Amino acid sequence: MNPPLQQDATLLTRWNALAARIDQATEAAGRPQGSVRLLAVSKTFDAQAVAQVHANGQQAFGENYIQEGVQKIAELKHLRANLEWHCIGPVQSNKTRQVAEWFDWVQTIDRLKVAQRLNDQRPEGLPALNVCIQVNVDRGLNKSGVAVEQAHELAHEVLAMPRLRLRGLMCIPDPVDGFELQCERFERAHAIYRQWQTLADTVDTLSMGMSGDLEAAVASGSTMVRVGSALFGSRAAA
Repeated sequence: MNPPLQQDATLLTRWNALAARIDQATEAAGRPQGSVRLLAVSKTFDAQAVAQVHANGQQAFGENYIQEGVQKIAELKHLRANLEWHCIGPVQSNKTRQVAEWFDWVQTIDRLKVAQRLNDQRPEGLPALNVCIQVNVDRGLNKSGVAVEQAHELAHEVLAMPRLRLRGLMCIPDPVDGFELQCERFERAHAIYRQWQTLADTVDTLSMGMSGDLEAAVASGSTMVRVGSALFGSRAAA
């Protein structure tokens, strides 16, 4: 038996404020309430912080560092049925087995090799791994994500893999000032997302928007925003 969790008033206040902010952005965009999910980015924060936020009502958590995420998943195994774990960091070929065995989602697929390894290593006893393809909507030469021109082909290849379930796409545009410029970048991703919705009825997730630009992301069609420091607080310097 795990001891009762003491409520953290600061985390509760932040979580409520963030939920209200998302609701306001959703309403301003003329979209139905509840159409945008919050992914709480818990990297560098411990399992106790995750448990506190979960106690407030949060279910989905994103981890950038695979080994750190696996450790938290193991520590919180008593909550496993009620938590949804997303890998949102880069996945190297030598880390695919851990992602396939421990996580519910991976949002950063940008290569066929990684997708194939995740498919082959997903245990048969688990549901298909939910995946998003990371797309480089800025077309930056040094950025993560599959090129826009190659994204459609990769989506088709993922759809053919039985142990993966294509849910949509993720992007991390370069930060820019101004609502209109932010929307311009997000709308590139939204156009691809709408194309993919015609490919399969599993495509229902457009993961984009963080603390500084979630209003523009929601206005541009995001269904999931990824927020960490606005919820958990400032991270310690590396």
